[in-house]
Amino acid sequence: MEIRPIKTESDYEATLAEIEKLWESGPDTPQSDRLDILVTLVEAYETKHYPIDPPDPVDAIKFRMEQMGLTDKDLGQYMGGRGRVTKILNRQLPLSLDMIRKLHKNLGIPAEVLISEPSIPEGTATPRV
Repeated sequence: MEIRPIKTESDYEATLAEIEKLWESGPDTPQSDRLDILVTLVEAYETKHYPIDPPDPVDAIKFRMEQMGLTDKDLGQYMGGRGRVTKILNRQLPLSLDMIRKLHKNLGIPAEVLISEPSIPEGTATPRV
């Protein structure tokens, strides 16, 4: 297979099949170099054709809480108390800029995730601004 840009879905699938064949290549071999190039091409194609939306900020906070074993009380120091944490996690109150900064700095949640609009489940009131 000649290395060329991935332009169609069939090109994409053929490249994935080639990657699968090369997956066990040893390091510093022509096959591993080919594998690196093909993976780069696939990543570029997937970024363009299968973009992944950033996670919802509330979901990202809940996920990080679960990862780190944190409680609402633990987050209170970054969000102004346990009551505010509950309101934010229930989508009743938006994150403030100060909260976003603290969550980013202390919990490592990407700022671009925290500044995005949270999704509002159907039947839920819009948070106050």
